[in-house]
Amino acid sequence: MTQYSRMSWQGGRLWGGRGQRLASDGLRRALEHTLSVSNQQVPLEEGTLERSGRVDVDGLEGSISYDTVYAVRQHEELTWRHLPGRKAKYLEDPMASERAVMLRLMAVGLRRWLRG
Repeated sequence: MTQYSRMSWQGGRLWGGRGQRLASDGLRRALEHTLSVSNQQVPLEEGTLERSGRVDVDGLEGSISYDTVYAVRQHEELTWRHLPGRKAKYLEDPMASERAVMLRLMAVGLRRWLRG
């Protein structure tokens, strides 16, 4: 199960070299932050679903995914009961609630570089 979010990139000046590397590093930091928030909400019985969470970044494209046969069902089944603090929509909700934090994390390295 993978949650997607699309953002528009207008940074032609930054394409290639150090700017692209900084943007990619910022994307990784943002996704890792969101994965950590998601892991605090993921349904928990034995921890297998939580441990299957991962971040993948390739250039300026990245994803957060959970890799179990039941990840999608756990995410979408709103009627299932979970331990306190654990819930369905464990990835979708953090993607929405952490958007501003993600954008700030992605901008940190680029901002320092552009000011430098």
